[in-house]
Amino acid sequence: MTADILCIGSVLWDIIGRSPTAMRLGSDVPGRITRLPGGVAMNIAMTLRRFGLVPGLLTTIGRDPEGDELIAACARMGMVTDHIYRSEDLPTDRYMAVEGANGLIAAIADAHSLEASGDKILRPLGDGRLGSAVSPWVGLIALDGNLTEALLSQIATSALFARADLRVAPASPGKAERLRPLLEHPGATLYVNLEEANILCAADHDSAPAAAQALLDRGAQRVLVTHGGKTCAEGTKGAGVIADAPPPVLVTRITGAGDTFMAAHIVAERRGEGREAALASALRAAATYVSGEIGS
Repeated sequence: MTADILCIGSVLWDIIGRSPTAMRLGSDVPGRITRLPGGVAMNIAMTLRRFGLVPGLLTTIGRDPEGDELIAACARMGMVTDHIYRSEDLPTDRYMAVEGANGLIAAIADAHSLEASGDKILRPLGDGRLGSAVSPWVGLIALDGNLTEALLSQIATSALFARADLRVAPASPGKAERLRPLLEHPGATLYVNLEEANILCAADHDSAPAAAQALLDRGAQRVLVTHGGKTCAEGTKGAGVIADAPPPVLVTRITGAGDTFMAAHIVAERRGEGREAALASALRAAATYVSGEIGS
C-alpha cells in the first residue's frame, strides 16, 4: 500500500476523561474515560483516512504491549505503518486530558519517546524507502510540533524536505515557538490558533485575520489561523488574507478539533477547491467534529 501523504510526529494513546458537567479546579464528577489512538500526527491521519486518503506514519512507538496494540490499531484503520521507528528501550507515548461542559480543563502530553528518538523517525526519507537527498519526497507531509526544536530546524533546511508540500501544526501553544524555523520554508503552510499565532508573532492580536497578516509580514509563506467559534483566516504571501466563520454548533468535545480542521483543509485543496471554498470546508468539518457528529 502506497501512502498519499506522510504524517510525521506524535502517534500515541489518548486517555480522555469527559464529563457533561462544568468543572473547576478540584472538581470530582462522574463522566466517561476513553483510551483511543491519538497524537497530533495520528489525529490528522485519522481524519485523512475518513476522507479516503491513505496516510503513512513516521513516528516512534515502543516495543511494549501498548505499542503493539497501537500499531495494530493503525493498521486496522488502513494506515501505512511499515516505516514507523520501533524503539527497544523507550515506552509508547501517552496524552491525558480532562474535558468538562466548559471546555478543556487540563491536559498533559507525554511525548518524551518521540523527542528522544530525534531524526531516527526520518530515516525512511533518506535511505531510499520514501526518498533520498538527491531524490526527495515530492508530495504532502503533515508535520506536528511535538518534534524537538532542533529537529524542526533540521527539517527546515534539509534536502529531504526541499520539494515537499509541508503542512505544519503546533502540538500546543507551549510548543508553538518550535515552529519558528519553518516560517520561511517555501513549501510550508502553518496551521495555528490565535494564541499560537500571537506567540509566533510576539504580539497580542485580537483577531485571526490580523494575526495571519502579522505572520505573513514576518516571512511566512502561508498560514491558517483559527479562533474557536469566531472568525478564522487564511493568509498567502502575495495574495493577502481571507476570512470566514465556522457554523455555530453545540460543543461536546475539543481535543482533536484543530487536527480535524487541518486535515479537512488538506483534503479540500486536494479536491481542487480554491482558497475560500477550502477554508469553508475545513471550518464545517471542524464544527461537525466538535459537535460530536463524527466518531472519534
